[in-house]
Amino acid sequence: MIDLHTHTTKSDGKDSPTELVANAKEHGVSVLAITDHDTTAGWDEAIQAAKSQGIGLVPGIEVSTRQLIGDGRRISVHMLAYLPDPNNQQLFAELEKTRTSRIARARKMVELLSEDYPITWDLVQAELEPGATIGRPAIADALVSAGIVPTRSDAFTSILHRRSKYYVSDHSLDTLEAIRLIRQAGGVSVIAHPLLDFPAGASIQDLPTEYFEELIAAGLNGIEVYHRSVPALAKQWLKDLALKHNLIVTGSSDYHGLTGKDNRLGENQTEPEMLQRILDQASGFEALL
Repeated sequence: MIDLHTHTTKSDGKDSPTELVANAKEHGVSVLAITDHDTTAGWDEAIQAAKSQGIGLVPGIEVSTRQLIGDGRRISVHMLAYLPDPNNQQLFAELEKTRTSRIARARKMVELLSEDYPITWDLVQAELEPGATIGRPAIADALVSAGIVPTRSDAFTSILHRRSKYYVSDHSLDTLEAIRLIRQAGGVSVIAHPLLDFPAGASIQDLPTEYFEELIAAGLNGIEVYHRSVPALAKQWLKDLALKHNLIVTGSSDYHGLTGKDNRLGENQTEPEMLQRILDQASGFEALL
């Protein structure tokens, strides 16, 4: 069982890297990718844990990006970067800018929330390990701890929704530039949970072909087709697109821990031949297999 998208306490997951690897082994995962947001901070611990547990590990990152689309909007796009060189200065300088921006954004959101709810920056910080990449999940966890919402998921569907008055946008690397930098760092780029905001009731004719072709032209290596947030309508369309352009197709859980999200380890999987294509195309870092 191959699961190529998971998170730890180094970003917005609830398991430490050691706990994540142990839980993956317990759930029958044979090869796991650690893909915390905009950081490699959990790689070393996860590698040691994987050696101890006897399972394969593919170190990666979930890179926060934004892309300008045809109607003038800049949309959020998450890009999974597998096996990039952690010493690549250009890529990691951009990730540092993103992490710094996340702090300013989170502070502003807490400031807005504090006008209506008993939430403080200290409460949010208490939900994180020192140095962890901060994001809306930490704010959601603080809302849960304060008894304002029952779960992190409830916070995301209400108070912290993108259309909420408390939502604040942040700096993110341009999507096309992210693909270029990931490739330059010897990594493999796979778009995470594409079309997750595709409007309900839209038809297959509404799927944004030009948008994906722009990513592919920039060097996109693959698409995470099998993910619980990818609309059922889009899955076959994405598979056909990947086949047309000879892209890698992955399936992953996007696990954040038992109390992080409903996603469960191994609920979607990647075929061994697709993992092999990632390994063949990567030159920045070695997987543990």
